[in-house]
Amino acid sequence: MSDSETARKVFEALKLAQQEPAQQALPILNGLVGLVQGNGEQPMEVEDARASAFLAICEVGKALHRGQPTDGLYVSAINAAERWMALAR
Repeated sequence: MSDSETARKVFEALKLAQQEPAQQALPILNGLVGLVQGNGEQPMEVEDARASAFLAICEVGKALHRGQPTDGLYVSAINAAERWMALAR
């Protein structure tokens, strides 16, 4: 799977998870971990965008696990995934 396809899959999964309750969203986010781990083979800008998406997804997951609000965190994660998609083209 290309980096662009991976970024799109992550973006779509985040949009789906955002609409689900925490118990259903957490497994979706956990399934993204393998997708967002980098291999260092992309240009630095793409790797930076991927890493930002990874960190944002982790923040959403932590908040879900703790029962904290996630609205702003989802926005950040989705924006990071969009940036990754744009750069990975």
